[in-house]
Amino acid sequence: MSTNTSNDFDVIVVGAGGDGPACAQRLGERGLNVLVLEAGPWYGNEKWPRPTESGGKAKVSSDPEDLSGELLDEQFTTREAEMLEKLVWGPADIERPLWYREQPEDGLILQVAGVGGTTLHYTGCHPRAYPSAFETGGAAAGGEGWEKAGVGYEDLAVMGPGPDGPQEEGKSYYRTVEDQLDISPAPTTPKEELYYQGASNMGFDLLEGRDVEAEGYRPQPNAITRPDGKLNANKGKNPDDYSADSVSGHTLVGTEIPGNPHPRGADYADKAKKSSAIGFVPEALETGNVTIRPNAFVTEVLPEGGPGSIQARGVRFRDTWTGDSRIVEADAVVLAAGAIETPRLWLNSPLPRNEWVGRGLTIHFGEVIVGQFSKKALEGVIGQEQIDPWAGEQIAARFDWPGYGGVQTFGGAPGTTALSSVSGSAQTFTSDILEDVGVEADPSEPWDTRGRIAGEELKRFMGGYDRMLSLQIMTDDEPQKRNRVELGGYADEHGAVPKVTYTPSADDIEKRNELSRRCADILRSAVPDGLDPDEHVHVHRLDAGPSAIHIHSTMRMGFVADGNCEAYDVDRLFIADHSVLPNGLGGPNPTNTGQALAMRTGDRIADLYFED
Repeated sequence: MSTNTSNDFDVIVVGAGGDGPACAQRLGERGLNVLVLEAGPWYGNEKWPRPTESGGKAKVSSDPEDLSGELLDEQFTTREAEMLEKLVWGPADIERPLWYREQPEDGLILQVAGVGGTTLHYTGCHPRAYPSAFETGGAAAGGEGWEKAGVGYEDLAVMGPGPDGPQEEGKSYYRTVEDQLDISPAPTTPKEELYYQGASNMGFDLLEGRDVEAEGYRPQPNAITRPDGKLNANKGKNPDDYSADSVSGHTLVGTEIPGNPHPRGADYADKAKKSSAIGFVPEALETGNVTIRPNAFVTEVLPEGGPGSIQARGVRFRDTWTGDSRIVEADAVVLAAGAIETPRLWLNSPLPRNEWVGRGLTIHFGEVIVGQFSKKALEGVIGQEQIDPWAGEQIAARFDWPGYGGVQTFGGAPGTTALSSVSGSAQTFTSDILEDVGVEADPSEPWDTRGRIAGEELKRFMGGYDRMLSLQIMTDDEPQKRNRVELGGYADEHGAVPKVTYTPSADDIEKRNELSRRCADILRSAVPDGLDPDEHVHVHRLDAGPSAIHIHSTMRMGFVADGNCEAYDVDRLFIADHSVLPNGLGGPNPTNTGQALAMRTGDRIADLYFED
């Protein structure tokens, strides 16, 4: 192992996941020289034509001409088994084991290493936080962190400074992100049409606008370019037959999770799904001030100074292909490694011990409610006998309920649906089952069965896959000190591994139950008048384990960092990922808020330390 040192940069950003590139872009626009260090590979970059087989000759890329849509087409095949090897939390070399995390409880941690991070397989959902999430005593849990830091909803949604001074009226950080990623309401396919009908039949309102302050349903605001109108003119043709030569935008093929390179043949920056690799990295490189180094796992933040006057001076990172260690120094350091790795990095570094570092974890304590409809019911609602859950965007509609959380429709391939909607439960079941599906539920509840479906019962249930509508719940869980990321009892080549502990509170459980009941009622209400819902829709509740898909609040603003997202205990050390969010935003998907806040943090860094 060798160690080298350099200090050719103004700012180091640790992590090129969902938020790091947004911060780097803003820093680059402000004229600062930025190095982004990413632990995983870089797909679609010509300097690494075989990123899972070799580290290549190059170490860094700073030229947007290196980005290749054609190469991304080759690497993102959308074959589920192949992409499951690539889009994981692990090294670029797929022959090596994944990076380990300790997790005492049941559940799943779903993250991806690489330029783009977990947005490489996210479903493009880009709603704003609920305004009430920023208020102490508001409808959402944990708003005191925003108020302690002096940051309100208006700081993201109303006005904000731009690279050359105040932005024009109404050009907020939210709107800046939304315009750059072309955020728009997701298109309606049969699964959304069915869902909207159920919500409307229950008397809920269709919500309009981007700022949600009441309950209701709406299309999902998504970072996926809307489909070309030619798709409607050629119904029945396989969307995979379309390429960038004939259509633009989304092809409605529904492959957001396994990378999604559509439309095939499009330039890198013109791919429909705006992961941060597509939506921010090209813009960051275009500034001429941003350099990205993949396969660089940061193992330590290096401070200088003594008690009361500590500041960050750089980082140590390890090349994941060669094992070489290197120190790079800068005038400011930004932690954007995610809500698990950012606290791990802090705790593995010689930094002050703050009692809230790693504490307050929120994950939107999820659940899934599935409705399997009869052909007759579907014919009466959507005019066809199947829903085709694979068609369209995977998540394209939502229900907002400030104070409880949110719900979104979910569609996907049969394998993904079987795991995520009916078999991936925290419970098992006995042989005392209904004739066709899992365990019989409490008759006082609005679902017919509950728990894990497996074996022959799973086969029978998935036989009706084309008639299934899955609703995914995101609970507004509250930040609690006992829910945490700490150093575990094991170490790997990058230091002590993180141990992740999460137990929902009684309030969180009750919120999830209420959201589950609401979902079941919406599914039953979708059955047309004149048909008995008990006969024409079977409702199943998954009883999901506490899976960490949306991960936030482990480095909370107001507790670990101030309103500029600068660490209270270390000057020139900033946090620009979901870990700094003081709560789960009320339940909406966090990517939009994380990126808007990261852009704001970039401006704060420039204003505080680099103004002449």
